[in-house]
Parts: sequence; structure tokens; C-alpha cells
Amino acid sequence: MTPGTHLALTLTLSGGTAADARAVVHTLESAFGTADDMPGDGGATVYTAAFDNDIPADAGMTPPTVPPLSAPVTVTLQGSPEAVRRADETLTSVFTVREEGMVSGDQEQEWQLRLEP
Repeated sequence: MTPGTHLALTLTLSGGTAADARAVVHTLESAFGTADDMPGDGGATVYTAAFDNDIPADAGMTPPTVPPLSAPVTVTLQGSPEAVRRADETLTSVFTVREEGMVSGDQEQEWQLRLEP
């Protein structure tokens, strides 16, 4: 991917804690830049985050070191085929990932992944 390419990705996370959700988002920041939204604290059972950035030149070079997940986390990725593929590759480089489903459209894909601790 050429630096400066614009990618948008939305993710929904369930299972685990707010800290687990933030760890997943921080992992994706290595490939997508800073998230527009970050999961907060509180008693939520579902967390959301979004990226809508030009991809930085050093994106994806070194995945961050993140703490292990406290529980399995289900992540739904929504975006262009390139954004979803890039997110899947980034998450797979850090976590144990099991693909649970995929829906493809002309311009957008939705993948559901389960990240294991």
C-alpha cells in the first residue's frame, strides 16, 4: 500500500474488558494511524472504534507490544476490502485469531474475528 492512501475502518468489539478493547485498537493504530474513537471505561459490553486516516509512511512496520487479552474478544471489522484485509493481517500478527464469518459487498466487507488470549 502506498503511504498517503486513505482507508476507513470501523470495528465493534465484544467480550473482554475495556482494556482488552483498547489493546486491540492500539494494535490497529500501527497500521491505520490514530483512531478517531477509542473505547472508554465504564460498564459497556460492546465497544466501538473507527479509523478514517491517510495511512502513515511507517504504517505496519512494527506491530506494538500489547498486554495479553484477559478473555476472548469478538471483533467485527467493516470497511473496504483493503482496510479489512490490512486489519486482519495486523491483528493476526499479534493475537491468535479465528475467523468466524465474512460478508462481502461491492465496496465494503464485514469480517467477524475471535481473538483468543
